[in-house]
Amino acid sequence: MTRRSDGPASDGPASGGPASDGTAANGPEPSGPALRLTVLVGEGDRWHHRPLYSEIVHRARDAGLAGASVFRGIEGFGASSLVHTARLLSLSEDLPVAVVVVDTEERVRAFLPRLDGLVAGGLVVLDRCEVVRPAGRGRDAEHERGAGE
Repeated sequence: MTRRSDGPASDGPASGGPASDGTAANGPEPSGPALRLTVLVGEGDRWHHRPLYSEIVHRARDAGLAGASVFRGIEGFGASSLVHTARLLSLSEDLPVAVVVVDTEERVRAFLPRLDGLVAGGLVVLDRCEVVRPAGRGRDAEHERGAGE
């Protein structure tokens, strides 16, 4: 992932993203045990004329979750067993899409009712995981970098 600069377009406290001190707008970044929510849908799935994956991302943001990412697959199949692939132009319109959210178990489980009625033909998966803050992030790492220069 690439981190954007702390300019006006960056994720900061006003946008609900990480602040410049390494904390999220709603509190410290999660570290330790977490829950990963993955919602698997088709790229062509819609909710009120909007891509379904976009609706899920906006609902996650409105719920104050730590973040959400959308990943577009290059090939896959679902319950219909019809393979969708980027290699065939005629089928490339409905490629698989995964929306991934990672936050505390409590916050992810509280978000699940907001998916009710949205994901009719998709799949919702929960996995326990562990969040590890990479070296070089947050106020302590900035202080350490500044001390050595």
